[in-house]
Formats: sequence, structure tokens, C-alpha cells
Amino acid sequence: MSKRNSQANKSAARERLRAERERQAKKDKTRRQIIVGVSVVGVLAIVGAGTWGIMQLNKPSSWEAAKDAKNVTAPKNTSGDNGTTVVIGKPTAKKTLELYEDSRCPICGTLEQAVGETMHKDVDAGKYKIKYIGATFLDNAAGGEGSKNALSALGAALDVSPQAFLDYKSALYSPKFHPEETDDKFKDDAYLIKIADTVEALKGNKAFQKDVKDGTYDSWAMKMSETFEKSGVQGTPTLKMDGKPLTGSDGKNAPMTVAEFNTAITAALKG
Repeated sequence: MSKRNSQANKSAARERLRAERERQAKKDKTRRQIIVGVSVVGVLAIVGAGTWGIMQLNKPSSWEAAKDAKNVTAPKNTSGDNGTTVVIGKPTAKKTLELYEDSRCPICGTLEQAVGETMHKDVDAGKYKIKYIGATFLDNAAGGEGSKNALSALGAALDVSPQAFLDYKSALYSPKFHPEETDDKFKDDAYLIKIADTVEALKGNKAFQKDVKDGTYDSWAMKMSETFEKSGVQGTPTLKMDGKPLTGSDGKNAPMTVAEFNTAITAALKG
């Protein structure tokens, strides 16, 4: 082999090596660009997901939206600002018993089971009217939304009639249906409707059921809850007449037996 051919072969080999290095460099550059691009997309996806998650956390719940609602749908048989005045009884009754209750309250259940029927008979007889003020503070204390949901359902019952409201309230507090304070069963619309089917005026009542499912009176329930919060009453159940609490024999708590209630209401009606 001549020196000329040897030199040419070496030059060709070096050219092939240079070309191969350039191709490899281009591949490496392309690979790095792809990796960076995928990483950026991944980071953007994570940031996007994080932002969406934060937005969802910060998004007002349906109850917060109901609380802030400017237009409040109030049930029939109500009066006052946003329909938060609920007074049941004969117009001729001279005095009004204020009744403060939270639907999840176990002591309210005890009161209703012991004295509820007596109250209803007194109202039917025209001895006094009942002014109902519903609370929802146990949803914050125990966690959940059952107090709010039950109050909204009570609004749906009140829209049917005052008697349906009283009967439904009694059913909610009955030993059969009233849950433990820590059990948020009233958050379930189906459970509230199941209870309503034990009330004559509400059994199979499609309009009532629709109002419960649609949350028609959610904003009203929140306004009613605000009324309780502004009342200065610290707990439930609380009974008041002429601005004065009705208490049992201990002089502190609501009367929890028929005898104690009759004694307290008789004194209040005379006062």
C-alpha cells in the first residue's frame, strides 16, 4: 500500500469518526431537550394539580354559599326578615313560648319526647303560641352538617303546614329516629325523607321530597341559624317567655318532665 492511499484512508476514517460524533451529539441534545420538556410538563402538571386542589379547598361549600345567598327562599307560614320568624298557634293566644333547639341536640330529643306532646296540646288549646328558633352549632362542635340539613327539611315541612312542621319535628326527635350527637345521620336526605314518611302530611309528598333533595330552604336554614346566634342564648334546649327562661326544679335547665314543665309554664303565663 502506498503512503498516499494510507493517508487517504486515515483521513476518511477521521471524517467518519467526526460525523459519528456529531450525530451522537445531536442525539444527546435532542434527548436532553425531551427530558427537560417532559420535566417542565410534569412540573406544570403538578403545579396545576396543586393549584386546582387549593382552589377546591378554598371553594365555598354549598352551605357557605347558602349562608352568603342574597336571595333567600323562605317557607310558607313564616314572617319577618328572610322568613326567620316562625310562630305557631292561635292568634288569640296572648303569650308566646320561645323554643330554641338544635336538631342534633340529644337533650332537645329528651325534652321533645317528654314534653313535646304537652306543648302541642297547649298550643291547640290556645294557651300560648310557640316561636321556634332553630340552631346549627352542633355541626361545628360535633362535625358534620346534619343540623343544617334537618333545619332545611323542617323548612320544607313548614311550607306544607304548621302542623306538618310540628309533627315532623317530633318524628326527628323520636327515640326511633334521633341519632347520637356524634352520628351525623341527618346529613342524609334519604334518611330525612324516611322519617317524613311517618308523618301523615308528608308521607309520599313529592313536593316536600323535592325541596329536601334540592335544598330549597338551605339559605333559610342558615339565616335561621344566624337568628339563633344573635339571640344571646348559649345552649339548647332553651325555653323563654316574656324574655325570661323557663327552668325545672334546679332553676337552671329547661324543665324535662311534664310536671316541671306545667309548673314553669303556669307561672310564666301568670307573670
